[in-house]
Amino acid sequence: MAAQDGPAASRAEPIEGLRQNVSLLGSLLGEVLREQGGEELFAAVEHLRKATIALRSGSVGHRADLADLLAWAEAQPTERLLQLVRAFSVYFHLINLAEQHHRIRTLRERERVDPPLHESVEAALATLRERGVEPAAVQAALQRLQVYPVFTAHPSETRRRTLLHHLEQAGRLIAALDDRRLTERERSRLLEELRARITLIWQTAEARAERPSVLDEVRSVLAVLAGPIYEMVPAFWRALETALARGYPEVGPLEAPGMLRFGSWVGGDRDGNPAVTPAVTRAAVQLARAAILRRYQDEVQRLGHDLSVSQRLVGASSELLEAIERDRDALGLQPVRAWADEPYRRKLGLIAERLRRTELGQPGAYGSPEEFLADLRQVQQSLERHRGGRIAAGGLRDLIRRVELFGFHLAELEVRQHATRHTEAVAELLGLAGFPGYLALDEKSRQRLLVEWLAAPPLALPREALSPETREVLETFETIAEIQRLHGLRACQTYVISMTRAPSDVLNVLFLARACGLVGWEGGRGRAWSTLDIVPLFEQIEELDRCGDVLACLLAIEPYRAALEARGARQQVMVGYSDSNKDGGYLASNWRIYRAQQALAQVAAAAGVELIIFHGRGGAIGRGGGPMGRAILARPPEARLLTLKVTEQGEVVFSRYLDPAIAERHLEQVVHALLLSALERDRPQPPGEWVEVMERLAGVSQQAYEELVKGTPGFLELFTQITPFPELGTLNLASRPVTRSFGRDSGLRLEDLRAIPWVFSWTQARINLPGWFGLGTALGAEIECGGLDRLRAMYHGWPFFAAVLDNAQISLATADLSCARLYATLAGDGRALFERIVSEYHRSVAAILEISEQRSLLERATVLSRLIKLRNPYVDALHLAHIALLRRYRSLPPEGSPAERARLLDAIHHSINGIAAGLQVTG
Repeated sequence: MAAQDGPAASRAEPIEGLRQNVSLLGSLLGEVLREQGGEELFAAVEHLRKATIALRSGSVGHRADLADLLAWAEAQPTERLLQLVRAFSVYFHLINLAEQHHRIRTLRERERVDPPLHESVEAALATLRERGVEPAAVQAALQRLQVYPVFTAHPSETRRRTLLHHLEQAGRLIAALDDRRLTERERSRLLEELRARITLIWQTAEARAERPSVLDEVRSVLAVLAGPIYEMVPAFWRALETALARGYPEVGPLEAPGMLRFGSWVGGDRDGNPAVTPAVTRAAVQLARAAILRRYQDEVQRLGHDLSVSQRLVGASSELLEAIERDRDALGLQPVRAWADEPYRRKLGLIAERLRRTELGQPGAYGSPEEFLADLRQVQQSLERHRGGRIAAGGLRDLIRRVELFGFHLAELEVRQHATRHTEAVAELLGLAGFPGYLALDEKSRQRLLVEWLAAPPLALPREALSPETREVLETFETIAEIQRLHGLRACQTYVISMTRAPSDVLNVLFLARACGLVGWEGGRGRAWSTLDIVPLFEQIEELDRCGDVLACLLAIEPYRAALEARGARQQVMVGYSDSNKDGGYLASNWRIYRAQQALAQVAAAAGVELIIFHGRGGAIGRGGGPMGRAILARPPEARLLTLKVTEQGEVVFSRYLDPAIAERHLEQVVHALLLSALERDRPQPPGEWVEVMERLAGVSQQAYEELVKGTPGFLELFTQITPFPELGTLNLASRPVTRSFGRDSGLRLEDLRAIPWVFSWTQARINLPGWFGLGTALGAEIECGGLDRLRAMYHGWPFFAAVLDNAQISLATADLSCARLYATLAGDGRALFERIVSEYHRSVAAILEISEQRSLLERATVLSRLIKLRNPYVDALHLAHIALLRRYRSLPPEGSPAERARLLDAIHHSINGIAAGLQVTG
């Protein structure tokens, strides 16, 4: 495949290294295509590539000729379409690697030539120094600051783990080829390895043959946590220490082991996923424990090889020598004669043995990560006291940092369940205890009844009389208690309640947690104790509007407040971007989440409670995506907290964390934004008239969205016709179904659709409706009423409003009406309805351009704009094959060949994956 005019080949400032990599990868892929598919395949790929580039050049009438090219695609046999899809998909995978490598290389070059690096911790500290922020304030902020990504298994990562492995290896070869010291023979060998890896990618089926199990998903996330994230940790801390030494040397050595935390929902999120059982949750924790213990064992062995320090030459602490003898006797081991003069090797050998026994659960195992840390610190202190400070500051300190972060659990497994499941379980338990009718009670009556029961002795649990659903709910809480006993509190201590609507939804969980031994009161009504954080999740427009009132009510309920005090008076509240967008549209969702953060912060401050807002964000703009740093700076003044807890979902996990250098850069950007946001001296509220305008805009936008999505007959039918939503459900993306209850009746309902496939489907059809619809109607109405100057002032003076419009710009710019119109040809009678969407698109673009005073979308984001334009012709090729395959598949008669149906569906799956690779976004 030729590559000189590929999507990554140009930039606002062309980099020769990137051009060379793109050209090389294109040439190598062309060789592989010729070798694997013959000249005929290569010619077909080149024909399609050159044709789509010509169509995008503007020299011919784009829409008509694109339709002609679609006719050409529809004339191709299914096998040829699959080959074309795979060729362009592999191309995008390789180009994405080249761009990732270019990004890392560029960051290093910028840091070398012009420090501090933009949006680094060092840059944040330099800004704070210029603002006159005192060292004590910086030190206090850093000690309180916490970045807490939580990985989920939401189905938006289309690539198999096998393919990710091949791409990771190809990326390493690309990086190795950058070494200018390579001899010709070494370079030839690397090129041959890269050809072999590209051949492996070509011969690997990208679409999964079967739906992954929950434990498959657990292993995928653990591979990232115990791989690149584990490797990244020392670089993150060294960057922070260097930044402090340069910007605030007065602060001195920083001890803030809680600054980073990682969590996971994979194996704990049972909302709508019946495959997540108590047994699966226990297995997920065991797998994580085994993964981190193996990393520790490897690292301790490496340290043992390194620390060849002779006791005769420099000595060692008596405490260390005595501990070696005690440990050896306790473990029943014979001394290693070769290490008789090398105390650190002896000690590290004993540590490695204890870690091995810890993994296997044998006598002599560590009882806790704190015991392991104590051993490591004993080695560290002995080295420091015997002229080995530099030695201790190397790999040993890196390991200590890792153990402080990962413990023996690697990442906290959080549990999530739908509020309705708890309500039904409580109703059943109370009914068996002689108090039926709980479901018929109003909210206040439910609260009173639950408070009474929380004050009474714990309820007996008659297991034999319970329904399977209630038994499963109780077993989940008992599993949490078991995990805490076996693996410590840090392994599992957070319970998220999805679709929280009222205080009783939270009290239900407190009631169940108490029944299963996770919450209690000393002496019946004495001081409370608790090992569980209960986290309400507000995820629809109406619930976001009421969340402040719900929290205020909860904090005034004595048993709940007592349980919260037992957890350090820290209240987590989660806000959901995805479902609120699906419920009320893009603008209303963003504004309601902004107002919800304000309300929650005000309630928590008034009650003397520390608030942690947990952001349920996805990768796409329609699910809360967009630049993380900018989102942090756009928070309300009241909610500029030093803790950022956020979900990292699907493809975002791999784009941000698969490479240690990019993972470290991302986390530095987050810390940069948190520091600047939290330590900003003036936190002005937006003017009252701006708030009034936003209320109007959100209301008008929501009305326009709901009229289309909820109030227009045939809309959901149009959605299933012009997007690949029906086929997406067969793609084996994840263990969780794409709908909550699809199939229980004859109709598809909006509330049954999960947010990710909803957004994913619109993205595939290049419409991106969740990322902008309703915006044009709302902004246009405000402009028509003479509000343009005020909107411009809001755009330039309010970070929140600017972020909302600029993120919408990305959605609108990555949408493509020419492609969308081709997908619309798949619809039957919905063309007029589709034109309503097109009209709103044009209104949205026009309004944003007027307000931002640009001639075209992303005019000021030149690199992103050019990237989209350069990728479009190549993505066009995939869209053409995708539409041809969808039309062919959907026209098959019910009695048609099962083999042909399976072939077509496989090709459609590959085309979905290819488009996701080309657009670099799914849901």
